[in-house]
Amino acid sequence: MLDFDISRRRQGHTFAFSPENPTGTRGGGSKGLPWEKNRPSVCVKPGETLTLVDTDGPGRIQSIWIGGDITANFVIRFFWDNQDIPSAEAPLPAFFGYAFAENVRDQEGRFPTLNSSMIMVAPCRGMNCYWPMPFRRHCRITLTNRSPNQEKWTYYMITGIRGEVPEDALYFHATYRQSFPTPRDGVYTVLDGVKGHGHYAGTALFAATGGSNGCWVEGETKMYVDGDEYPSVNYTGTEDYFCGSYAFGYDKPELGRYQQYSGLYAGMYAVLGDRENHYNYQPRFMMYRWHIPDPICFEESIRVIIQNMHFTPHGHRPRRDDYSSMAYWYQELPTAPLSPLPSDEEELELR
Repeated sequence: MLDFDISRRRQGHTFAFSPENPTGTRGGGSKGLPWEKNRPSVCVKPGETLTLVDTDGPGRIQSIWIGGDITANFVIRFFWDNQDIPSAEAPLPAFFGYAFAENVRDQEGRFPTLNSSMIMVAPCRGMNCYWPMPFRRHCRITLTNRSPNQEKWTYYMITGIRGEVPEDALYFHATYRQSFPTPRDGVYTVLDGVKGHGHYAGTALFAATGGSNGCWVEGETKMYVDGDEYPSVNYTGTEDYFCGSYAFGYDKPELGRYQQYSGLYAGMYAVLGDRENHYNYQPRFMMYRWHIPDPICFEESIRVIIQNMHFTPHGHRPRRDDYSSMAYWYQELPTAPLSPLPSDEEELELR
């Protein structure tokens, strides 16, 4: 069985894909001299798709590290058990909860790090993923360079184990959405169109405030399960869903500024936008919430929205900020088609 107890004897066989061992085979690494680096990275030409992993099952992806050009031009996709459509698809940095990867300094001049149970981002743009990804027949992971004219370099190490997959194991899914700006009614959709049995596992939200002056975190997160007319899971404010409070500290007079944090299951770890340089005044926020201890179970479908609103003397009103997000969940196959990605130009316009 594939499990997480590190003390138990393993029955599976480890595999690892990297530029030095692109086939992931036993003994398939570099044959050079001890001090040589034969192929530590791969150049991906404009419009080219690089296959990172192509392997038969049963097994499970255990960890992913990617470095090099961490750019929204790159799109990562995951295909399980020979499905023609991906079960997970996103711009590379957004997949790792880091959509504003080209902003490397926060308002204090530091590189913002994400330290959580499922994803870690370390200086400088070291992207790490620990979402367990079981598969039964086949696993294929690809990286596509959507840039029209620039080649991109990537470094990667993806490890996994071949062995029996529990009968009740579900398949990892993820999808990217954006709305620049959010709709006029203030309702931003994180996930919809899901069909089948599964559980919702997490959200990453990337917000660039562009609306009128006011508290931008008044909006509630709402989850509609199995065709609900009204939400079954209804959080309060945006910062509350991400396990913070009082506008992450901004609302408290004794603080009066956003406080960054990063924990196992939740964090608002980045407030971007250096306050000293010209033309860099729009703050950007990156945050996440993993439903590891509290997955949201559904039998047929799930829809997740986050309101974009603030409070005025006349009550709560919608805002027009720029939101993008990642949704992560597990479900059975076959997978319904994911929402189409925005074009490369549309996705990059806020970076």
